[in-house]
Amino acid sequence: MPWSETCPMEERARFVLEALEGWTSMSEICQKFGISRRIGYKWLARYEAGGLAALEDQKRSPRRQPQATPPEMVAPIVALRQQRPTWGPKKLRARLERLHPETAWPALSTIGEILRREGLIEAQRKRRRPKGAWSSSRTAADAPNRVWTADFKGEFRLGDTRLCYPLTVVDAHSRYLLGCQALPGTSTRGARVTFERIFREYGLPEVIRTDNGVPFRSHALAGLSQLAVWWIRLGIRLEWTRPGKPQDNGAHERMHRTLKAEATKPPRATPELQQRAFNRFRAIYNEERPHESLEQRTPGSIYAPSDRRMPALLPALEYPEHYLRRKVSRKGLVKLRRQSYFLSETLHHQVVGLEHTSEGVFNLYFGPVYVGQLSEQEKVIRRLHDRRSAHPYRCGLLPMCPV
Repeated sequence: MPWSETCPMEERARFVLEALEGWTSMSEICQKFGISRRIGYKWLARYEAGGLAALEDQKRSPRRQPQATPPEMVAPIVALRQQRPTWGPKKLRARLERLHPETAWPALSTIGEILRREGLIEAQRKRRRPKGAWSSSRTAADAPNRVWTADFKGEFRLGDTRLCYPLTVVDAHSRYLLGCQALPGTSTRGARVTFERIFREYGLPEVIRTDNGVPFRSHALAGLSQLAVWWIRLGIRLEWTRPGKPQDNGAHERMHRTLKAEATKPPRATPELQQRAFNRFRAIYNEERPHESLEQRTPGSIYAPSDRRMPALLPALEYPEHYLRRKVSRKGLVKLRRQSYFLSETLHHQVVGLEHTSEGVFNLYFGPVYVGQLSEQEKVIRRLHDRRSAHPYRCGLLPMCPV
């Protein structure tokens, strides 16, 4: 029966033995076995080079791979991955294209295969994205300094056993990491010093969005904390995320994952060394690390400081002419017609405005922020959640005074 290169081993051996006997010409033997003279001479050459074992089937993969990535291109990919172990193929290629624009770098799939082959990538569990992302009444971050987000990354213990609470501040439009400060706790004092430094360097944003934790929010009237009062005096609007909904600041939380992987594992021995690690992380995050949400550009290539500079003195609060103005006492009391009402110790020495709405009823404002309702008949100040009328308090956005 005719056979070809895929014939059984026994047929190949019989062909070679008959050809070596020399009683018949090569043409006749090849005709007998149904193969071409080229195939016949091929099997003879294989036998002479390696004996009967050489007649076995061999791997069909090419000895050379003309489409393989050259070593001189693999080396910088591997080197950059070793320097930035949390970067994937997209960020690696974007960074390499920026460093070496004259080079045609491989496709993302090829870079991923190179990383797997070098043992530099592991299969990760796919994260489920939370459904129903919050958007109602939230200010759009459509320009630098329109919205800043701030949060404390979860605390961790340093090598000297002290706890570290990193306070992070990000421009929501450009993803620029404005500050990452290692603090010993979540006190108002430490946070204010950090924000003063950031405000002096980058100016003031229009909105600051935070969660509902200390020191951003308190149990005082309207949830105002001392830090929030200071921000309002600076002309910054406040937005709070929904309780228990970290996805409302999803981009900020994603940055914290990167910060944890690149700057806190392992934790440094002292706060000073940990702050150095945070400073290095900020430089890389802002100036080197490409961001997919920015079309692989860096935050530093997009961000620009705010035109609103931090004032040397806090500006006075302004109210419409028909508002009554009252100064809050050291104990948090406000007086109206010889009657004292407890407002909030957080607002001590601040000036509030009262808008008369009906007999014995006043809307109460701190600057542009509606904080409650004063009732002379009941001799109380109703909190925001007790009032269900013209000033809804929803989605964490503080109601603003209609000037």
